[in-house]
Amino acid sequence: MSNQELAVSQSISSRRSFCHASVGVLTLGLLNGTAVYAAEPAAGEENVLLPLTKAARDALTPDQIITRAKAGNERFRSGTLRDRDLQLELKKTADGQSPAAVVLGCIDSRAPAEIIFDLGLGDIFNCRVAGNIENADILGSMEFGTKVSGAKVIAVLGHSACGAVKGAIAGVELGNLTQLLAKIQPALAETKYDGKRTAENPEFVDLVARTSIKLTMARIRQSSPVIAGLEKSGAVKIVGCFHDLATGTVEFLS
Repeated sequence: MSNQELAVSQSISSRRSFCHASVGVLTLGLLNGTAVYAAEPAAGEENVLLPLTKAARDALTPDQIITRAKAGNERFRSGTLRDRDLQLELKKTADGQSPAAVVLGCIDSRAPAEIIFDLGLGDIFNCRVAGNIENADILGSMEFGTKVSGAKVIAVLGHSACGAVKGAIAGVELGNLTQLLAKIQPALAETKYDGKRTAENPEFVDLVARTSIKLTMARIRQSSPVIAGLEKSGAVKIVGCFHDLATGTVEFLS
């Protein structure tokens, strides 16, 4: 083999090695939650977290996205949140976004999804309403987030000691809040519990909150043929989540 042929062969081998290594690093990064989304990050960005790119999001399965969420919650629970450069995330998401999930959470100030899952700008669509219940506008937002934008997970995120659940149990009536709480009340009859069924019983309140999460998931499927079709095809997965305010732990419900 001539020197020129040898040089060409070594160049091809080097490129193959680089490609294999790059794919391996990208795959590992996607699975363990690190932000390795570009083959050639800009100078100074080699070791920082970057928002999801469309290519990175599209390479993930719904189950992998859920695995990343569980890992993020463990970091939150254990006090090991990753350092973020929010100004860089702001810059990177200014011209577009590719969130991996839509989260329907409660407005409770202690349950911000981005924090309890250790996420950043551009990672999720975040819908928030008291009691984490669906309505036509939220369903439309979910359809946009999944069918149009490409998110692959819908998470209904409830929490312990929920004030909206307590209000539904107590039969509170107050302006527009009355019709909102009425959407939670069906969970009361569905919750089997032999103890004290009052808003002052934390155990009952949390059981009703769990039931309400599952009923909300069922209504999403029933009320949105778009989302139901995406779930049936495997493109989207709907999950329930229960956040314990005292421990920070998020339990994923079947």
